[in-house]
Amino acid sequence: MAFVDLKDICVSYDGKTNVLEGLNLQINEGELVSLLGPSGCGKTTTLRVVAGYIDTKAGEFLVDGQNYTKIPVHKRNFGIVFQSYALFPHLSVFENVAFGLKMRKMDKATIEQKVNNMLEICGLTEYKDRLPKQMSGGQRQRVALARALVIEPKLLLLDEPLSNLDAKLRIQMRVEIKRLQKKLGITTIFVTHDQEECFSISDRVAIMNGGVIEQYDTPENIYAHPNTEFVARFIGFENFIDVNRQEDGTYKALNYVFECGNSDLAKAKITIRPDDIQIVDEAKVNGISGTIQVRTFLGKSYQYEVNTAIGNLIVNGDGNKVYEPGDVLNLYLPANKIVLV
Repeated sequence: MAFVDLKDICVSYDGKTNVLEGLNLQINEGELVSLLGPSGCGKTTTLRVVAGYIDTKAGEFLVDGQNYTKIPVHKRNFGIVFQSYALFPHLSVFENVAFGLKMRKMDKATIEQKVNNMLEICGLTEYKDRLPKQMSGGQRQRVALARALVIEPKLLLLDEPLSNLDAKLRIQMRVEIKRLQKKLGITTIFVTHDQEECFSISDRVAIMNGGVIEQYDTPENIYAHPNTEFVARFIGFENFIDVNRQEDGTYKALNYVFECGNSDLAKAKITIRPDDIQIVDEAKVNGISGTIQVRTFLGKSYQYEVNTAIGNLIVNGDGNKVYEPGDVLNLYLPANKIVLV
């Protein structure tokens, strides 16, 4: 049985339109699961349902077999970290981290022991007497994490916690979050719209669209095998070709034949990343030629927009040979790199 179980969750803000539509999500104990998707897809709403800030229109939410659907926020014992940190500016680091324990009316000795231990785990011991304004963004985010973790929560909920940090700090903090999460073994739900950030730290990822989960799998499987066109586009696939299945199992677009694995789909789209299309001298199967329309410099390589009989394809060259607009290229689409959606 899953440690966290969202069953047929429906949420509506106006009583008519559902923001979440029969959402189901199961999370194992100790997993870090990310909710990934564009703005308005329902990921933050899902997190707020788990936190207890939003009542559901239908469905159930269980943790460790206990029904939490109607349990109020203050009785859920979940740790929550927001993108804004939400630290008390007039309290020291120690006092901020201790706040949740004081609200639980723990004795002073226990509070001191728990806070000092958590400050050490989060690398904050030397900053315990500082005010938030005296710290960097990354340090403040660690304080927010320490405050959420010190109460020993059943769940850790992270709502885009790195969005206010610069690029270098974001990378450092996502490593820190993963380290702490694994060290403490705490079940975590992480909300983000950043694919790289999400894939780098998650055990599993739920990609959301229009209030439903379109794919729920490991980062590796989603990256290599997106199930739908939406998922494929969202994670960086740029080339989509309408095809029809032939009796021999191949797929055809106009007179071009593509071998791309077994599938029962009669009509589909094949998709492939720009990095996976090869520029070759000749290719009979899975090959097509076209004329370069636009060339873009990417730093280490060049990207070409190539006009073919079956549509424009985006192709990344390795930079060893540079082609010009107007040049004709022979392209090869490896069968093991093509995805059917």
